[in-house]
Amino acid sequence: MQSRIQPDRKLTVRMGLTLFLLGLLYVAFAAVLVVLLKSVVLIVVILGGLLFVQYWYSDRITLAALKGHVVTAEEYPQLHAIVDRLCALADMPKPKVAVAELDVPNAFATGRNAEHAVVCVTTGIMGILDEKELEGVIAHELTHVAHRDVAVITIASFLGVLAGMMMRFALFSELGRRRDQNTAVILMATMVVSITVYALSFLLIRALSRYRELAADRDGAILTGQPSELASALVKLSDRANRIPRRDLRTVQAFNAFFINPVGGSIADVFSTHPKLERRLEQLARISEQLGRPV
Repeated sequence: MQSRIQPDRKLTVRMGLTLFLLGLLYVAFAAVLVVLLKSVVLIVVILGGLLFVQYWYSDRITLAALKGHVVTAEEYPQLHAIVDRLCALADMPKPKVAVAELDVPNAFATGRNAEHAVVCVTTGIMGILDEKELEGVIAHELTHVAHRDVAVITIASFLGVLAGMMMRFALFSELGRRRDQNTAVILMATMVVSITVYALSFLLIRALSRYRELAADRDGAILTGQPSELASALVKLSDRANRIPRRDLRTVQAFNAFFINPVGGSIADVFSTHPKLERRLEQLARISEQLGRPV
């Protein structure tokens, strides 16, 4: 079934370019690990196995990490009604609907493709948004599914996860405690390469993530025809995020690239997964004017 949400060529090009650059980085990383660790089989098993698990089971992994579970229409009739209405408008398959038992108000989409997609909202977000605002948020998440950028960001984030794992291995490996100078040199080289790869993939993913959020804001607002409702929701979420206890932020901050609204501050735009709230609101105001709706 062809979605009525129009393809975003700029987003597609950026996703393709990011994956291409990350692919080059991935190949170089694998080659260096083979040289350093002297085991092609080990590297293939590690890289291939982890990539398969992260891609194939991304929906289950994300839901489990964020205490989410799929819910039925009987359990959450209003939530399902919103998703049904928007999917009918967009002419797209209905994803699974899930709820995460978190006070942090947020929403996200996950899954490797439209047939295995999940749109999840937290209990916290349902407590502060009205029905129209929640509809704007869910429309935003459905455009992520329609553009298939959920799968792209999942694959793209894999390299950073792997590099982080290799850093921890180099730092905490029992091999590093042996008095073997060659082993110590290999582990140090692995750590340096992993840090470099992590830093580069970190910046590439965040640049892509900021653009995909603007694209989802735009297309979600056009889908509902109510940009002001999404703008209102973003303001409420941003205001509430500033009052979330730090212990709760640490639980979910690693999933910022998936959320509609980031939690926790960033020291610079280049490190942020999302564009500034002001930029998002300016874009929604322009769309309101184009649609002839009040801001």
